[in-house]
Amino acid sequence: MAYELTEMKKAGIGLIGLGIFFTFLGVVLFFDRGLLALGNIFWLAGVAILLGWRSMLSLFTNPANYKGTASFLLGLFFIFVRLPIVGILFEIYGCFVLFGRFWSSIKVFLYHIPLLGWIIQFISPP
Repeated sequence: MAYELTEMKKAGIGLIGLGIFFTFLGVVLFFDRGLLALGNIFWLAGVAILLGWRSMLSLFTNPANYKGTASFLLGLFFIFVRLPIVGILFEIYGCFVLFGRFWSSIKVFLYHIPLLGWIIQFISPP
């Protein structure tokens, strides 16, 4: 196997999943600030554990990613100052800029999930 999934990486993936779940729940419940902040904390902790602290720091401080980092941090700020809709929009844009080069790897990972992988293969063009 080219990529070994250790227990720490499984915990990181779990925290990222919790972060996405709480963020989704916060959006569904009319942009609840507490759930959105909790989702961001779980998501950032999961990314830090999955990638490692140094890799995450180099990802966020890479000069090519300054636009995404600034956008994501500005989104966090807007969530904490009670403008959650604006904050979520900034965070989504920041995530697309920061993790844009990882989408192909994420897609390959999602192919291996039983039901979700079949749906993605069915929807995506050959």
